[in-house]
Amino acid sequence: MATKRITFRLYPSKVQADKMHYWRRLHKDLYNACVEHRKTSYKKFGKSVDYFDQQNCLPQFKECWSEYKELGSHALQDTVKRVDFAFKRFFKLKSGYPKFKGCRHYKGWTYPCISGWKACTNGKNGYLKISNLGNIKMRGQARDWGKPKTCTIIFKQGKWYTSITVATGVPTRPQTDTGAVGLDFGTHHAIADSNGNVIENPRFVKIAQTKINKIAKTSRRKRPPNRGVKPSRRWRKASVAVAKIQSKVARHRQDWQHKVSTQIVSCNSLVATEKLNIKGMTRKSKGKRKRQKSGLNRSLLDVGIGNLKDLIKYKVTEAGGFYIEIPTQKVKPSQTCPNCGHQKKKILAQRVHHCEKCGYQCDRDVAAAMVMLNYARGMERTSTDADGSTSTWCGSFKQVAQMKRQKRVAQP
Repeated sequence: MATKRITFRLYPSKVQADKMHYWRRLHKDLYNACVEHRKTSYKKFGKSVDYFDQQNCLPQFKECWSEYKELGSHALQDTVKRVDFAFKRFFKLKSGYPKFKGCRHYKGWTYPCISGWKACTNGKNGYLKISNLGNIKMRGQARDWGKPKTCTIIFKQGKWYTSITVATGVPTRPQTDTGAVGLDFGTHHAIADSNGNVIENPRFVKIAQTKINKIAKTSRRKRPPNRGVKPSRRWRKASVAVAKIQSKVARHRQDWQHKVSTQIVSCNSLVATEKLNIKGMTRKSKGKRKRQKSGLNRSLLDVGIGNLKDLIKYKVTEAGGFYIEIPTQKVKPSQTCPNCGHQKKKILAQRVHHCEKCGYQCDRDVAAAMVMLNYARGMERTSTDADGSTSTWCGSFKQVAQMKRQKRVAQP
């Protein structure tokens, strides 16, 4: 069994859209109330509040605030669980202290089980039935369809979406060949492989930056410089126009990444790439040359190396192939000759690899890809999961169920 997530576009009526916005604000208020509850209980009374304490308060909460009754108990429990996840990430030092969310930053809500909603579709278009809301038309197509498990309603860029997780039986594996390739990611070339092929950087942001700068220049005149002053209607209109352009750039980038990753996986069953710390590479400069560093960060994020690597990984694993990440600091692919293994440091301006020991010469990025492929072929191939599943935890409350079972076992 494999768990997959499929996203559909929703087309609610005017009445349904107004009610969905109202529900979204109610979930946002519940989220903020749970954050305030935990914060106040610990600071004033020294008592830590966990998920089960807040979950048990929901029945009384709904009696006081009757508008929450039509939202569904399971959807409210998932909102409380979001707060619990936020505090767990904070205690693990992976993020900051949970903050109160405004309506514009709270995108939607989740149904963690099959109650409260029903997907009336076979994987292509159809409609979504939600309790106390009615049928909503949806459009989209899934490659594999199965039994729906969870449903998330999202409002993004003025449009409504639903993200449904389904448990599929035997997934449709993509076609792949028996080839092997090494990939080197960069900004000069988006991807350079060990076969000598180069995929240029599409530079989506640079192409759209002219339009964004033109609109941003006019929007700066329409908003008062003082903070706390309500912006004008025309400033809001200009901000929406910039958001639409940025959303279009993101869609173009995602479409390009899917096409490139599919093309790579269709020809190769072994993919070797370098292990990169994208967060560290795109960190803001604290010293000199801040403008140069910001330009480099913009180029790296425009390609979307992290997401592109994730797409290649899950697609080649789903096809039954192997994905290997090479330790960059150990192998040093950009400084190593793929022909003889001789190492010599190169500056970034040196785009051609020329080995002074054996005389081998080729493109710098292609040479690095060849080094990674040679290293991957010498490594032992680790086996993938038996069912080839690429599933992740998608809000099905597995952790909560495990904790409940542990409590029942512990009781005499």
